[in-house]
Amino acid sequence: MKNETNKITYFLYARKSSESEDRQVQSIEDQISRLKDLANNLNISIKEILTEAKTAKKPYCRPVFTNMLERIEKGEAQGILCWQINRLSRNPIDSGTLSWMLQQGALKCIQSIDRQYLPDDNVLLFNVESGMANQFIIDLRKNSKRGMEGKADRGWLPSRAPLGYLNDKLEHTIIEDKERFHLVRKMWNIMLTGNYTPPQIREIANKEWGFRTPKTKRDGGVEIASSVIYKLFTNIFYTGMFMWAGRVYKGNHKSMITLEEYDRVQIILGRNGKPRAQTHNFAYTGLMRCKICNSMYTASEKTKIIKSTGKLKTYVYYNCTRKKKEVKCDQKNPMTLKELEDQIDIELERYTIMPKFQEWALEILNRNNDKEIEERTKIYENQHRTLVNTQKELDTLTKMRYRELIDDETFIKERDELTTKIVKLKTNLRETESRAEKWLELTEKTFNFSCYARKEFLLGDLNKKREIFSALGQNFLVKDKKIHITPNEWFVPIEKAYPELEKKYKRLELDKNLTVEARNMAFAQLILEWGDYRDLNPN
Repeated sequence: MKNETNKITYFLYARKSSESEDRQVQSIEDQISRLKDLANNLNISIKEILTEAKTAKKPYCRPVFTNMLERIEKGEAQGILCWQINRLSRNPIDSGTLSWMLQQGALKCIQSIDRQYLPDDNVLLFNVESGMANQFIIDLRKNSKRGMEGKADRGWLPSRAPLGYLNDKLEHTIIEDKERFHLVRKMWNIMLTGNYTPPQIREIANKEWGFRTPKTKRDGGVEIASSVIYKLFTNIFYTGMFMWAGRVYKGNHKSMITLEEYDRVQIILGRNGKPRAQTHNFAYTGLMRCKICNSMYTASEKTKIIKSTGKLKTYVYYNCTRKKKEVKCDQKNPMTLKELEDQIDIELERYTIMPKFQEWALEILNRNNDKEIEERTKIYENQHRTLVNTQKELDTLTKMRYRELIDDETFIKERDELTTKIVKLKTNLRETESRAEKWLELTEKTFNFSCYARKEFLLGDLNKKREIFSALGQNFLVKDKKIHITPNEWFVPIEKAYPELEKKYKRLELDKNLTVEARNMAFAQLILEWGDYRDLNPN
C-alpha cells in the first residue's frame, strides 16, 4: 500500500486559526517546512501547497478547503498531506465529507505527520480522531462560555474594553486609558449640551484633538469611525454597568458618566439611541374608561429637556386607547398625572373626617358591638331554623312520592320549589355568618379610610395611591379630562351628614363664652347626632 500511496499526487494543506483553538499549533510556515521534509522522506509528490487562516469549527467557512475537495473530486489530486486531522476538520460535517470520500475512493490517502488514513482502514479510527477534534471545540466553547459568565458575575466585561478604557491583561480587569479617558468624557459633555450630533463630535475629536484609537497587534491607531461614535454614545458601559449575554451587570470598572446623563443622551439621539430597558409602573392604568367609547385609559411617560435650565423633566400622561373602532372617540387631549391626582384629592376631601369624629365613631361602634352581634345571632338562628324546616318538608315530600301518595307532576313541582328555597336560605345563612364576623372590621376600615386616606394618598407610593383611588367607588369614567366616579354607598352618608356636624364642632371649639359644663353637654349632643348616622357602616 505504501508504494501505491507514493504514486498518487497530494495537496499539501496547512491551516492555523487566529482563535484560541490553535494557540498551541505551529505556524503555517512551520507546518509547510515539516511537511515538505516528510514528503521527501516518503517520496510523496505534492501537486500544490494550499494555506488558510480560518477556523474549522464551523462548516462552509473555508473557501480554500472547499475548493481543494472539489479539485480532488475532479481528479487533480488523490491525497491530502496535513499536519494533523484537526487541521482538516473540527466539525462533524467536514469530517463526514472526508470519511465518505475515503470510503468511495475519491480520496485515496490522508497523510499526517505521524500516521496515514486509507480507504481500506477501519472507519472507526478516523471517526474517533475526527470526533475528538470536534469534541475539543465543544469543550472549548463550554469552558469559554463558563469562564466569561464567571468573569461577568465578578463584575468585569469579558470582552474588549470600549474607547476610554483598556484591558489589563495581567490582572484580567479593565482600567482607565490615561491617554483617552478624559477625551471620551469630553465627548459625552459635548453631546449632553444637545447642540452637536455624533458625526460633528467625531469630526472635532479626529481633526481638532487628533484622537486616535489604541494601537494593538492587529488594528488601532486610526481615527474614530462613524459606527464607533454611535456605539460609544449608546454603550451603557460608561455608566459603570455593562450588558453581557442579554443581562445587565454591575461593573467594577470606574464609571465615566451617570445613568441620568446616559438617559439624557439617548433622548437627544432619538431613534439612533438605544435607551436602557425600563419598566414603567403607572398607578391608575386598568381602572379608568373613556366615557365616550368605553375603551380603557392607558398611560405613557415622556421626558423633555427644559431649555432654560438644561435639565430633564419627566411627564406622565393618561389617554384613551380608542381601541373600540366601532365608536368614534373625540377624546384626543391627554390628561396629565397632576390633573388626575388633583381631581382625586378633591374627591377624597369630600369624604375626609377629622380625627375626633373618627374616634367618636369607633367608640359608638364598640359600644353597640354586643347589641349588633345579638341582633345578627337572632337573624342567624331564625334563618337556620327555617332552613331545617324546609329540608324536613323536602324529605317528607320525597317519602310521600315513594309511598305513591302524590303523582310525579305534583312531586316535581313542589320539589323544585323547595330546592330553590333551600338554596336561597343557605346563601342567606352564609352571608349572615360572613357579615356577623366582618361588619365591625369593615366599618372601622371605612372610618379609618375617611380619616387618613387623603394624607396617605399625598405621601404614599404608587401601590398605595392605586389602592386608595380604587376604594373610592366604581365606574371611573373620563370625559374632557374630567373623571366621574360612582362613589361606594358607605361614603354617601358621610358626604351628606359630616360637613354640617364639622361646622358645629368648630363653632363649639371657638366659642369662648361656654362654660365647661355647657361645652361638654354640647359635645355630647354632637356625638349623639353623629351616632344617629350608624348607617355609615358598609352593611
